Formats: sequence, structure tokens, C-alpha cells
Amino acid sequence: MVFKRFRIQVLLRLLLLALSFFLLFYLIDKTRYNVTPVILIVMVIIQVIFLIRYVERTNTRLSQFLQSIRHSDFSSSFSDKGLGKSFEDLNNSFTEVIEEFKKHRSEKEEHFNYLQTVVQHVSMGIIAYKRDGKVDIFNHAVKRLLKIRNVRFISELGKVKEELPEILLKLRAGDRTLIRLFIEDELLQISAYATEFRMRGEDYTLVSLQDISSELDEKEIESWQKLIRVLTHEITNSITPISSLAATVREMLLEEGDKKPVLKSLDTEDLEGVQEAMNTIQNRSQGLLNFVEVYRNLTRIPKPNFRYFKVTEIFKRSERLLRPKMDELGIQCTHKVFPPDLMITADPDLVDQVVINLILNAMDAVKGKEDGQINILATVNSYNRVVIDFKDNGSGIKPDILDKIFMPFFTSKKHGSGIGLSLSRQIMSLHKGSISVKSKPDEGTVITLTF
Repeated sequence: MVFKRFRIQVLLRLLLLALSFFLLFYLIDKTRYNVTPVILIVMVIIQVIFLIRYVERTNTRLSQFLQSIRHSDFSSSFSDKGLGKSFEDLNNSFTEVIEEFKKHRSEKEEHFNYLQTVVQHVSMGIIAYKRDGKVDIFNHAVKRLLKIRNVRFISELGKVKEELPEILLKLRAGDRTLIRLFIEDELLQISAYATEFRMRGEDYTLVSLQDISSELDEKEIESWQKLIRVLTHEITNSITPISSLAATVREMLLEEGDKKPVLKSLDTEDLEGVQEAMNTIQNRSQGLLNFVEVYRNLTRIPKPNFRYFKVTEIFKRSERLLRPKMDELGIQCTHKVFPPDLMITADPDLVDQVVINLILNAMDAVKGKEDGQINILATVNSYNRVVIDFKDNGSGIKPDILDKIFMPFFTSKKHGSGIGLSLSRQIMSLHKGSISVKSKPDEGTVITLTF
């Protein structure tokens, strides 16, 4: 007779076991029976074994369930029936958990496939790798860009360019660099931008690679055109009066006809006119030479001598130099550094030149205002880079000239040379940093240095 309920079966097995013990002790007491007690002992042992295995069935199923979870094997089923409501509830719970895990794994696979599709679809090259250089993922754009089929370690990119693995492994979150590559006799100028993330307890670096050769060519042509316009304007302004005065002096000194030119006799007034014209020619020529010398100086910025020093030192030096002029003009200048012991790696002399130039520009912007203020704030941005903001409440910069202020020799001042901001931009470029500007007319200007 088969009993379907677990409790009844356990109870019957215990009763049967008790009955077996009773018979065993009874037969042992009857000495004339020798073989039967041995048989009963074997039967008792068998019953105990079967009872233990039957009772431990729950642990077996639980162990099977946990092993399925551990090895992501969701093909197991838990459908024991006829053992009572508690067992049915337990099996139903096992099945529900398994179904939830299957659902989550399916969603995870869908998300992974979606991510893979997006990564492979974008036209920008994307490559992610661990700190030891092992590549985790890269897309088709990287293959097309670098002309490679497969890459398992960053070191393998040494075949493309010897220094390329070292460049990529040194990139940290927020770093941006320009990589020049010659691939199949073609020059590629690749912009690389890095970010970092942590996954499964390991640090990863994600780098985007984009060929910006055409954009750089366009910018270079545009820059050359702007520079040529400035140079043409300055040279024309100097050459035109020189040419005109030279023709005037020639008319005053020489009498030209069909024959050879003859030197005219000059009175005192004519001599003074010639002298004045010659002086003007000399001054304009010297001004043109000075202009050329300034242009040459823009291309001769010394290589930075990097040091590690406190940012507050920069402001202290500039304040000592410019404080008398600020007091004379009634300009209030404040500087704040967060954290106070903020350090920077840069060339202090070159950075001083940039800071002083920006403060002088801000002083010109607020000059004449009753409440002229210059506020300088140095802090660290979300990419762990040092940022210095120079804010003034001056008249601001007109929108139509905002994109021209970094051009060499462009100036909106009556007595400006137009090289200060251009020089500052080059110095920041040598520091692998940047300089940017935000301005609103009649509200003020903010110029930001990012190191």
C-alpha cells in the first residue's frame, strides 16, 4: 500500500521500524531462533537507511537547487507531487526562483546584445581594456581605422605604431590626446578620449578613437586664412604710407623727363618736408620690423620646465606685481583656492605670464567702473583636472568677435597688440591644457584655464 503524504509515510516507517525492533528483541529472547534475528537486524538497518534518505530528500532538493543557481543551469525542474502542501509550496518556490533567474539572465543577454549592436554600429572607434592591457571589447570602426583584424592585448597595436600601446595605457579618465599614424601611406590624425569604469572588481579604460584629419585640415586652412588676413592688414597699413611717402620724396628730389633724372635744388621748406617724410618712412619701417619680431616671438615659446607647486603661489606673485595698479584704478581682486593646498604640475614662469595677461585684460574690462571686480577661483573638476576661472563684471565681449579673440594680432583695444590671448593659448597647449571664454555684453566675462 502506497501512502502519498510525507508525514504519514514517515509515521508508518517509524511504526514499522519500531515493530521490527520489538520483534528483534522478542526473537533474541527466544534462544531457539538464531537466523531470524539476523534477518531482522538487516531489515532494521535497511529501514533506517531508507528512512534517512527519505527524510533528507528536502536537503537533496535544496542542494540541487543551489547548484543550479551556482552553475546557471536552469533546466532543472522541481515538481515532486503527493508529498503534502509544504513540499508543494517548497517546489513552487524553487520553480519561481528558477524562472526569475531565467528571466534576469535573458534580460542580461538582451542588454548585452543591444550594447554589442550599438557599439559595433557607431562610426567612432571604441576599445575597452583592463589595466594590464587585455582588451575586453572593440568595434568594427577600430578595425577599419587601424587596419587590423583582431586585437587581444593593447601591446599588439605596436604593429600599427610602436608608441601607440604606451600612449593608450597612459591615458586616464578625462585625458584627450592627438595621435598621428601613417597607415598604408596615409596620414591619420586620430583624436583619442579616455574614460574609466570599474566592473567585476577590475578597473577598465574605455577609449574612443576618431579620425579628425579632415576637420583639422579645415581648421588649419581657416586659421591660415585668418592669419593671412591679419598679416595682410598690418603689412598693408605699413607699406601703403611708405610707398606714398617714397613717391612724394622722389617728386621733391628729382626732376624726371625724357632724359636722366636731375636732382632738384631744394629750399629750406622742401628740405624739412623731405626730412619729415624720411622720418615717417623710418618709423613705419621700424614698426613693421617690430611687428615681424613679435610674430617670430609667438613661434619661439620656450619648452616648459615642469614643477609641482601650490596654485596659491601663482596668485601671490601676480598680486604683488599688479596690486599697485589695481589700487590706483580702484579695482577689487579676490582669489580663492579649493582645496587650499591644491597643487599643480606646470612651468611657473609660463603660467605666471598667462595669469598676469588675463588679469590685465580683466582690469581693462572693468576700468572706469565704480564697483570693478575680478574674482579668481581655482578648483578641481569632475575629471580631477585643475581649473582656474577669471571672472570680471566688465562690459563683456561682443558675440561677433568672441571667436576671434585668440587670433594673433587681433585686438579690440585702442592700444592693444593682440598677442596676449594667442600667446596664452599656446602656453596652455604646451601644458596639454586649454583656455576657453564665456562672455555676455554688459554682464562680464569668464575665462577658464584647464590643466
